[in-house]
Amino acid sequence: MKHRIIFAILMSFTLTLIMSAWITFVNIGAHPNFFSLWLHAWLLAWPAAGIIAFISGPFIHKLAHRIAEKV
Repeated sequence: MKHRIIFAILMSFTLTLIMSAWITFVNIGAHPNFFSLWLHAWLLAWPAAGIIAFISGPFIHKLAHRIAEKV
């Protein structure tokens, strides 16, 4: 269980940090307030992604294993 929590935190942190930066940049470009807008988007996204990763992680892991066995 500890591993699952740590994994969900790290994975959601990494993905939301990069994805929120990318989407913020695509939407507003090199805006003077880019960093604050990006930080706001990331702070909203990270908790949601952490919960989603924690809940869906075991299912996604099993699904990936099944797909890998067939490929």
